[in-house]
Amino acid sequence: MNFIDKFFAKYPQEKIMNWFKKVCLIEGITCFLLYLIAIPLKRYYPEENFALIFIIIIGNIHGLFFTLYLLLLLPAREIYSWDDEDFVFALLSAFFPFATIWVDKKLARFDRE
Repeated sequence: MNFIDKFFAKYPQEKIMNWFKKVCLIEGITCFLLYLIAIPLKRYYPEENFALIFIIIIGNIHGLFFTLYLLLLLPAREIYSWDDEDFVFALLSAFFPFATIWVDKKLARFDRE
């Protein structure tokens, strides 16, 4: 954890917030592509190579942005002054489809009560 804090310490908060918002959105989009397009394609066309290639590509991209979301949660917790409950909610939202978009819109704000 100390390594992650040292890594993100050299970047301004605005840049980390911008990264976090973009990663939340892209993670939600890739989740949409994976769950609602790639997996049904694989189910309905099990013998076709395009479905397999599509699910591999989208799955890898989704895995990348899933990992980036989890890494950016730590500096986002400090920037947005989340308590433990908010942080655990944001952490668990990574495992539910499209919940990271909700975190971006509702939880990652300064003016919330």
